[in-house]
Amino acid sequence: MSPIDVKSPKHCAEKGFKVEKLFPKRKLFFCFSTISLSILSFIFLLYLTLHPTKPNFTLREADIYQLNLSGPRQLLNSSIQLTLVSKNPNKKVGIYYDELQVFASYKGQQITLHTSLPPFYQGHEDSNFLSALLIGNGLPVDPYFGYEVQRAQSVGKLIMNLKGSGRLRWKVGTWVSGKYRFNVDCVAIMPFGSSLPSGPLTFRQGAQCSTTL
Repeated sequence: MSPIDVKSPKHCAEKGFKVEKLFPKRKLFFCFSTISLSILSFIFLLYLTLHPTKPNFTLREADIYQLNLSGPRQLLNSSIQLTLVSKNPNKKVGIYYDELQVFASYKGQQITLHTSLPPFYQGHEDSNFLSALLIGNGLPVDPYFGYEVQRAQSVGKLIMNLKGSGRLRWKVGTWVSGKYRFNVDCVAIMPFGSSLPSGPLTFRQGAQCSTTL
């Protein structure tokens, strides 16, 4: 009968064999997975809470008091009054408007200088009326600008863009985000013809503006 050689765990360890305890590692993996899942869930919930809807802008009215060319260089003089309505659609997020500049353009050409509006805070689901007078004195324009205005008059309507750009911050409770740039584009279609009485060209229909963030 051959002898039976039984090696103890200690003897195996001396020979290079490893005896590992699996339960502590399993517990460590389980704890790590639980913590990671909790962090991911918190980040997801925070994203859902703090991912606000961009503000809405509406062009309420606009009046063109001056839009003519003067001098041998045919420089543009313009004067436009506008009123915008901004609305915060969020129920739990406030908005700080740190910067907001507006200007007018026609056929892709800027026809007024930028006008800055004062900074303001907008609460949950609040709306604000924003008025500005846009001025342009001696602005250089393309040579075909006068022809485009005359053609618009022959058609009977003038289509003008009123644009804005700025920076805003979101506010949730006491937390305030960093600054985000946004752009606003409004389209005003105004009656424009030789049979109209003297006075400003007016826009009173109201129009929803596009906002990019």
